[in-house]
Amino acid sequence: MQGGQMIVEENAQLSTVLTSSAKPSYIPSLTKIIATLGPKSRSVDTIEACLKAGMSGARFDFSWLDGDYHQETLENLRIAMKNAKKLCAIMLDTVGPELQVCNTTGNPIDLKADTHVTITSNISKEASAEVLPVDYAEFPKIVKKGDTVFLGQHLFTGHETSSVWLEVLEIKGENVICLVKNTASLSGSMITVCVSNVKINLATLTEKDKQIISTWGVKNNIDIISLSYTRHVEDVRELRAFLKMKNLSETQIYAKVETTEGLRHFDEILQEADGIIFGRGNLGIDLPPEKVFLFQKYAISKCNMVGKPVIVTRVVDSMTGNLRPTRAEATDVANAVLDGADGIMLGAETLRGLYPVDAVRTVGRICAEAEHVYNHTLHYKKIVKHVGEPMTHAESVASSAVRSAIKVKAATIVVFTSSGRAARLIAKYRPPVPIVAIVIPHLRANSLKWTFTGSSQARQLLGVRGIYPILASPDVAAPGSEESGLRPAIDHGRSAGFLKSNDRIVVFQKVGNSSVAKIVELQQFFI
Repeated sequence: MQGGQMIVEENAQLSTVLTSSAKPSYIPSLTKIIATLGPKSRSVDTIEACLKAGMSGARFDFSWLDGDYHQETLENLRIAMKNAKKLCAIMLDTVGPELQVCNTTGNPIDLKADTHVTITSNISKEASAEVLPVDYAEFPKIVKKGDTVFLGQHLFTGHETSSVWLEVLEIKGENVICLVKNTASLSGSMITVCVSNVKINLATLTEKDKQIISTWGVKNNIDIISLSYTRHVEDVRELRAFLKMKNLSETQIYAKVETTEGLRHFDEILQEADGIIFGRGNLGIDLPPEKVFLFQKYAISKCNMVGKPVIVTRVVDSMTGNLRPTRAEATDVANAVLDGADGIMLGAETLRGLYPVDAVRTVGRICAEAEHVYNHTLHYKKIVKHVGEPMTHAESVASSAVRSAIKVKAATIVVFTSSGRAARLIAKYRPPVPIVAIVIPHLRANSLKWTFTGSSQARQLLGVRGIYPILASPDVAAPGSEESGLRPAIDHGRSAGFLKSNDRIVVFQKVGNSSVAKIVELQQFFI
């Protein structure tokens, strides 16, 4: 947590507010934006526009529709990536132990405040304003009189006309009689059910999740899995073992912490996961509203200290139906960046929102403004203090490289890497400039075929703040090829607008068993 220290630079004065925002560039912000693709954002043109606006990761939410639908969307994403000449990470979001109202007709359900509605575990009944069948036989056993139940599409956007708050009055066998606390219209076939602070006795990695991973996940060699409702470190280990069994051992796991149970085991989960998604939608129900920001600051700080990416969700819900976010939402995005978030995840805003491209662009601009006043020096000192002494050789050179970049006012840091670890190590120290990661493919053999690694490792880096990967040719790893390896980074920097003649760059790479950092000045002839 930041305590009483400044989380913004001291020179962030009124002139900063009155100065026009920076002109849009190829890199609108260092903070990454993960957008959920769906009905309003699955066409090639829209996806391409989202990529150009700043989307670095695409989330596929399997809590609705099937693999064929998502496969069509993914094929469109691949075409859009080629058109835009941009990489994009592919994230599969598991369903997990999510409870849903079985609204098979998809017809709207209008609930009126101060009326009664019955939630039943008898799924043969048709959903209506009087009866809501839920796909969990044990539901009447896990709730008690006085409990709070929330219902809504994509979990309670904050607009109480599309989600409803119920109070449990009585349990009668398979039926739970509830008092409707607010008037709302529930729409669509997917209406999520959440009971505050109640333990659901279902597996985190469900059989449905395993089937999706075994088919869609294997077919597409997915980069990242978002493990919904992660509650224990064993959840991550179980998924890791399952991925290895399916020959997806390189797929990264981002643990989605969205319940108080996951919060209690956060430190162990963080140690095992590759990254964290801070699911504020569900957690905002399990926790009192005044406590959510505390956990956000705690979780982000913990992730920052160990150098693992952390993604914050549910930031501009109002943009689902509006072109501009509220003032509070804009401030919320900026505060997430100032807290140290690596990325922002958009859900309903891009999945079914009216303005998916504008949502991506707007969030990117807010992030860029917050980064401009972020106290990088304070963050650097905190990481160095946390790591302590003696540092490992790689950690020492990485921290020195970032320090050198700040001292000489380098325009960028270029990292040569094959696994992505070196780039993540640099990003851990939060340099104020872009990190261009030159990902070098490696030849790998198994009993059936020879393959090059590198493409997935490059895309996975798109979940980490400040890193912009470029997939190099294999010959970059050959001796004496550093200059040719730097060429893609320089060309990328020029097109993005952050490199020009006579700029300085810091180069970080491994030479043998050693890590080396050096400063290179770009002369006119080299550009």
